[in-house]
Amino acid sequence: MEIRKTKPEELNILIHMYENARIFMASHGNPLQWGNTYPAPQILMDDISSGNSYVCVEHDKIIATFYYKEGIDDTYVRIYEGQWLNEAPYGVVHRITSDGTIRGAASFCLNWAFNKCGNLKIDTHRDNIVMQHLLDKNGFKYCGVVYLENGSERIAYQKV
Repeated sequence: MEIRKTKPEELNILIHMYENARIFMASHGNPLQWGNTYPAPQILMDDISSGNSYVCVEHDKIIATFYYKEGIDDTYVRIYEGQWLNEAPYGVVHRITSDGTIRGAASFCLNWAFNKCGNLKIDTHRDNIVMQHLLDKNGFKYCGVVYLENGSERIAYQKV
């Protein structure tokens, strides 16, 4: 597997992956996190344009995608009901998903991001038990609660 930046012409592949991810999440008790439309194509195109959208490729096929950026993320400036493991510079991962064809693809993506910065923050919905298990399995520690710009609550994790 290899990680590389997403190309603009791959937008439709990502849109399809996220459609499948929403179906998977809903069928596993998490219908609210991404609803029926998140992330919108414009968000994905903005991620690509800003250079923060990545894909995981195996045998010339995109099998996973995620947002990665180093630096302050407004969502993580305040944390409630806990605290971050440290206040050192960090990277963030958002909107991670895989197509489910290659076992371990999401872990591969998380490890790639962690190796880039050595201090990684991420959040997920309380109902996203699959993601919580993935984070636990990959050495992330629960840190507390953060709130998105729209007021939605998320549980926050960090790996150092």
